[in-house]
Amino acid sequence: MKRTSRSAEVIISVVSLCLIVGNGFLACSKAEPYNPPDPFYYFASYKVGKNPTAITTVDLNQDSFTDLITTNISSNTISILLGNGDGTFRDQIQLHVCQEPRALAMGDFNEDGHSDIALACSGGDEIALLLGHGNGRFEEGQRYPVHRTPIALATDDINRDGHADLVVALRNDKVKVFLGNGTGEFRHGVQYEHGDTPTSVALSDLNADGKLDLVVTNGGPMSNAVSIWLGNGDGSFRDPKDYSTGHRPLGVSFADFNNDHHNDLLVINGEKDCFTTFLGNGNATFRPGKDSGADAGPNFGLAKDFNGDRLVDVAIVNLQSNDLSILFGKGDGTFHYPPRNYRTKSGPFALSSFRVTNVGVEEPGLAIADNGSGSVSIFLHKGLKPPAISQSHE
Repeated sequence: MKRTSRSAEVIISVVSLCLIVGNGFLACSKAEPYNPPDPFYYFASYKVGKNPTAITTVDLNQDSFTDLITTNISSNTISILLGNGDGTFRDQIQLHVCQEPRALAMGDFNEDGHSDIALACSGGDEIALLLGHGNGRFEEGQRYPVHRTPIALATDDINRDGHADLVVALRNDKVKVFLGNGTGEFRHGVQYEHGDTPTSVALSDLNADGKLDLVVTNGGPMSNAVSIWLGNGDGSFRDPKDYSTGHRPLGVSFADFNNDHHNDLLVINGEKDCFTTFLGNGNATFRPGKDSGADAGPNFGLAKDFNGDRLVDVAIVNLQSNDLSILFGKGDGTFHYPPRNYRTKSGPFALSSFRVTNVGVEEPGLAIADNGSGSVSIFLHKGLKPPAISQSHE
């Protein structure tokens, strides 16, 4: 098990159907005669709190520029970096929030038109709310105890009443729903126990019935599966269906890898240097997973077209090899190998994409939370005109 600190523990995962390569390690992809595109360049790094575990992008001060937020699990803080719109960011504003903030979700929980933050506070066994003022500043909101150790959370309108709700993954094999009333307050909803050690949660309408469905990765050895929970539209879910990845899935997100307009799943698996894609049928069922390789110790991934060929690619941060891998899609849920790798700071733990808005183009930037170095690394797309001077705020 890879650890960057006691509290910043990650559940490493493995994938089946991998191949033995010459060095004796397992790999999920064979190298092919392929020279991967080189769409990004390292641009800058910015200091944040100790051991960041999550990062997200949002416009906090309503200036149309992307801002960054990290949760810093070992300093009990979040860091806010306001964007300048050109790929640069101001120095952090660090706020003490709760004990061991591990994950966050953004929403307008009191419906005042400003972005708010929900935090999964692993050390304090609670969900903490921060209500935004629309200028990059926040005030403390309500706190909600949970049992025990919230790991991940997601937000959307689960019961279709027009208000943002929360779903939280708990370390003791439970998933908990909180139903919002639009004032920044929540009431306790249903709680489910299933699988072994949930590691991530995500919400989407997988069968186009207008009701949000729930996807949970269960990383414990008794499960090793992705669970699909169909939503009833009232804040509750039906019994789940499990799809095995073979070995301890770590995180899940959505994409359309084969351009059939159905949600597919991207599942990150930490051990054996692999990730798994599940192609969706449009009815909340999925085909058997396909395994692909990254670098050493993938920890977080997202999907996007990075080279402009209208095929979805994958960006993954690798905790053990300290790099960012870009794998270019073939349009069928598989990927060219080898990937394009970029060196990062120590312990890349999570990432988010963002737009550089004031240069008038769509190409993304990538922001990486570097757990080992307490920093955020910025990579810009080569299609962007770079700012005059790259900066390092360490």
